Amino acid sequence: MAGLVPAIKGSERSAGLRLGVDRPGRWHQITDGMVDPSDAAAEPTANLAADPGDAQPAPRGAAVIAAYVRTLPNVPGVYRMLDAEGGVLYVGKARDLKKRVANYTSPDRLNLRLNRMVAATVAMEFVTTHTEVEALLLESNLIKRLKPRYNILLRDDKSFPAILLTGDHAFPQVLKHRGAHSRKGEYFGPFASGWAVNKTLAALQRAFLLRTCSDAVFQARTRPCLLHQIKRCSAPCVGRVSAEDYAVLVAQARAFLSGGSQEVQRDLARKMEEASAELRFEDAATYRDRVRALTAVQSQQDINLSGIGDADVIAAEQVAGTTAVQVFFFRGGCNYGNRVYFPQHGADEEVAAVLEAFIGQFYARHPPPPLVLTSQPLPNADLAQAALTVRAARPVRLHAPQRGTKLHLINLALINARDALSRRLAESASHRRLLEGLAGLFDLDAPPARIEVYDNSHVAGTDAVGAMIVSGPDGLIRNAYRKFTIRSAAITPGDDYAMMREVLRRRFGRALAEDPERTQNPWPDLVLIDGGAGQLNAACEVLDDLGLHAITLAAIAKGPERNAGRERIFLRNRPPLQPQINDPVLHFLQRLRDEAHRFVIGSHRARRSARLGRSQLDEIPGIGAHRKKALLHHFGSAQAVAAAGCPDLEAVPGISRAIAKKIYDWFHPQG
Repeated sequence: MAGLVPAIKGSERSAGLRLGVDRPGRWHQITDGMVDPSDAAAEPTANLAADPGDAQPAPRGAAVIAAYVRTLPNVPGVYRMLDAEGGVLYVGKARDLKKRVANYTSPDRLNLRLNRMVAATVAMEFVTTHTEVEALLLESNLIKRLKPRYNILLRDDKSFPAILLTGDHAFPQVLKHRGAHSRKGEYFGPFASGWAVNKTLAALQRAFLLRTCSDAVFQARTRPCLLHQIKRCSAPCVGRVSAEDYAVLVAQARAFLSGGSQEVQRDLARKMEEASAELRFEDAATYRDRVRALTAVQSQQDINLSGIGDADVIAAEQVAGTTAVQVFFFRGGCNYGNRVYFPQHGADEEVAAVLEAFIGQFYARHPPPPLVLTSQPLPNADLAQAALTVRAARPVRLHAPQRGTKLHLINLALINARDALSRRLAESASHRRLLEGLAGLFDLDAPPARIEVYDNSHVAGTDAVGAMIVSGPDGLIRNAYRKFTIRSAAITPGDDYAMMREVLRRRFGRALAEDPERTQNPWPDLVLIDGGAGQLNAACEVLDDLGLHAITLAAIAKGPERNAGRERIFLRNRPPLQPQINDPVLHFLQRLRDEAHRFVIGSHRARRSARLGRSQLDEIPGIGAHRKKALLHHFGSAQAVAAAGCPDLEAVPGISRAIAKKIYDWFHPQG
């Protein structure tokens, strides 16, 4: 199980840890009264680093572990296995550290994956805790933070949006919120996507007429905005609704978001009928529109289930060593959407163990609801439930239903997990065929495990930016993307070749400095350049200077009139290639090039926008935001500040004589 608490480093004993999360301590090696366990691996460890998959050195790693076992206590705790470079191979927790770690000293009883892990282990670190729950919380956090290669990992862990009903204003605002719940108010969610929140917010505006504007806009309004005119806001900013009536709308919205949608809808329908009977047809039409909006929200939420309240439904399906985990979010009995995950794990991991690890890491950032339904009983369900209870600071129940409505929800989630897994496997097979085709096109020994694509962007040489995107066996690796601000003053503005040389020199020069043996850092099997023969020659020049002759280089140039489908591919010491217009491999290369182009254009635009938003005053030492604002309010523009004399500058609030002299000297260096 992984990732249930914020950052923890541990302590020798967790006495004083409030719920196992608050007091940072230190990791320590328990080596008192014994020889350094690394002495047990006196032979060079280079082979372990170069080929951690070799299981032959496992007895040596087992000897390292056995040296630690002799002094370990029989108490709960967490252990880390380290490789020759100090990297973390595995993080585990134990009810009894001595007994648990001793299991790794018999390689013949371990599977191949654990044999490889033991083989690469040259040191260990430990932290003891008071209870197994505290150990589980600490283990969860460390797996989340360190991402050890031999642990089950949840790779995609984006935050979920929610709806916030603010509580720090007399007229509460309803808005979409993402991130920490730091603002005072009530949070409803999570929703599976921003789209679902936006649709629900639009319907809530029509149903409850709550404001969505910021407090600053609210204070500055002198007449109703467009939202009031289209009947999406009651305009409290200009007094079109009293505080009491607005409070009623807020209460109705709160009840609806809390699961009381049927009661709210019945109340509005009753008021509609009363208004119609009293011939107040305009009011009746308003109530009618609000009822329709509530119906739209309920249809979006797809399912309303009485008795389930706030719950997450989590189902896992495993095929061919790949697991899909489907999560449905129910709040107030309403379905707020679902999302699928594909945790990274060894092929021999059981689905229940994967599910347990997923739950731990998933709730590291998302507070668990009172009820979590799972498709399989967890191996350590009681311990996991206790950890979630600690994490939420209230009771949390883990349950694998066997009958009734809850089992129906699990079956629904399982169907979705199976469908998602089938799509994933089909996509993986298709992607694998594309990589094999790429290997054939470029005469590679094997399908490339890492492809790097480079592109530059500028406008007449200004705000020049280079970018690298990365693709691997599972598709694009967005957390490996990099952008490079072109810094060299020696580059002639607009010289694409020189820009490409700088980008590649910085990328591969740094990689060589950090990993001269080329055994640790991720190195590409294929480098693609957006451009033609000139860009290819520039790239070859850099890699040859660095001694990286073995990396395959290719440049992709658009065809005549820049027509997609007529691309020519330039290779080192080979004639250009021109794949068929309907070749899937060519389409794959086009997608990679277009992704690099998209990323570098976005980086360039962000840099240019930042530059255009800067003022001459930003460059003056000692002039911060407040003084800059005072100067601009007084003179109206940076040009007027530059033309002002010292007495005029001293007249600005907050500008002393010394600061005025500094500003004047900045604009008049020869004065």
